[in-house]
Amino acid sequence: MIIKIDTIEIEELQVYRELREAAFRSDRSFIADSPKVVNLLLESDIEVKSILATQEYYDEFYELVAKKGVPKVYLTTKEEMGKIVGHKIHHNCMMHGIRPDDITLNAADEQIIMLDNITSSENVGSIARSAAALGVGTYLLPKSSPHPFNRRALRVSMGYAKMLKTHVYEDIFTTIATLKDMGYRIYAAEVTPDSTMLRELKPVQKWVLIMGHEGRGIAQEILVVCDEVVTIEMQEGIKSFNVGVAASILMYELGKNNL
Repeated sequence: MIIKIDTIEIEELQVYRELREAAFRSDRSFIADSPKVVNLLLESDIEVKSILATQEYYDEFYELVAKKGVPKVYLTTKEEMGKIVGHKIHHNCMMHGIRPDDITLNAADEQIIMLDNITSSENVGSIARSAAALGVGTYLLPKSSPHPFNRRALRVSMGYAKMLKTHVYEDIFTTIATLKDMGYRIYAAEVTPDSTMLRELKPVQKWVLIMGHEGRGIAQEILVVCDEVVTIEMQEGIKSFNVGVAASILMYELGKNNL
């Protein structure tokens, strides 16, 4: 049953206001927005607590909402939804869901993308989308990075972050050592005098690719504990790719034999 509301200033809807960008609740609540993202999540096994959308959205997609059995289905206007995000919006639906539990390292896949202090939600989301497309099934991030299920990252990933197992690590050195003990080869994406050119790389089956900070890259003390440093060939005078673009190129080359 659709619940028509005149204002979003009610207790049950405050989660939509609170969970902006990197915010999370202890119950793992997250907010998704835009029909493409919401509909993809409705077709998954993600737990959905409520939908907040316009009549236009329900006219087109109510059957999908009903099939999922969403407990609370709210009807509002774009103007009221705009009050939540603080600006005029172009999409016409939002969703409150519960993100999956983060995994332990023992549950990781054979191909892993690992971030070292990426600060941009857009980059976290972009890398998640590429990883899902290229079959890299596990995403490792430090606590300081945005989570793939934060609002902006999830939107940029188009909801495909749902396809990834996520692990949030405490210490990068301990995590790398553990992964090595588990049989992974650790590749670091960085430009150094002795790095391997991508065209010369001989990938193994079980690997971890580490992408560094957008500005600082990967620190030397991290590079020395990795098995191999990899550089993408570029035209003279160009220092680097955007980290999301670089991650996509490297994940493709490392895992193309599995596609």
